[in-house]
Amino acid sequence: MSPSLPPGLQVIERGWLSANLVIAGGEHPALVDSGYASHAPQTLQLVQAALLGQTPALLANTHIHSDHCGGNAILQAAFPAMRTLIPPGQAQVVTDWDEQALSFRATGQHCPRFGFDGLLRPGQDITLGELAWQVHAAPGHDPHSVVLFEPASRTLISADALWENGFGVVFPELEGEQGFDEVSATLDLIEALAPLTVVPGHGPVFSFSKAVMGRARQRLDSFVLDPVRHAQHAGKVLLKFKLLEVQQQQRPDFMAWALSMPYMVKVHQRFFANTDLESWLKRLLADLVKSGAAETCQDWVRNR
Repeated sequence: MSPSLPPGLQVIERGWLSANLVIAGGEHPALVDSGYASHAPQTLQLVQAALLGQTPALLANTHIHSDHCGGNAILQAAFPAMRTLIPPGQAQVVTDWDEQALSFRATGQHCPRFGFDGLLRPGQDITLGELAWQVHAAPGHDPHSVVLFEPASRTLISADALWENGFGVVFPELEGEQGFDEVSATLDLIEALAPLTVVPGHGPVFSFSKAVMGRARQRLDSFVLDPVRHAQHAGKVLLKFKLLEVQQQQRPDFMAWALSMPYMVKVHQRFFANTDLESWLKRLLADLVKSGAAETCQDWVRNR
């Protein structure tokens, strides 16, 4: 059965550099997530085209990762009356713009500074467009993430807690904190909500099924059994994200960026200290090339 969306809800699939853009139409339109900074002008154009002169009343961020909030600043400048809501866990670090606590600098990514007007508190409802959505805590990929559920249509905006073929990197585990158990609990929550339609943070809208949940559980089990495999996967994701951003870069510059990225250094020290950092990074890049996710040509690294 093809997935169906509730009236007024539009999903613009954007790939893997920018999170999907969710637009809830109505008298008071609302947006969920805003993409990456380098796509910010495109985000603004997409919103303006979709709303046909209306002003969004609300922007909700499922979590504060650069690919979900990188367009906040440009939207706030274009629509000063729009309110912005974020999950409560990082409210203070966003207020202070604490770049040590925020993930942007550590991952070598970018996000222009933005403010917020209120919180997406789990256990409460918010109005997106004309519909009331439940806010649920969804830790795992990010300890502060939330998902949004509309019970009448049984539509779930899952962010990176559930994709059609898995879920996002479990960042707390890379830092030596609990994460896999929280992923499991979030999957339990989603299963209990029993959505019909899932709007993921990345990839196409899909119908929820036992097969979807089975793939997510299987992926989680493989990471629990082999945390090094998860760390290896995370390293490749971070490199691929950079390639999505720049599209191509001279190999020495790309390697210099990777060698200086604090998060990459942390992952290496925790899981791969028996190999020197540069050799590990070269192996990650070779894996990306082998899988068809990147290519090298003379002294260049290119996205594919």
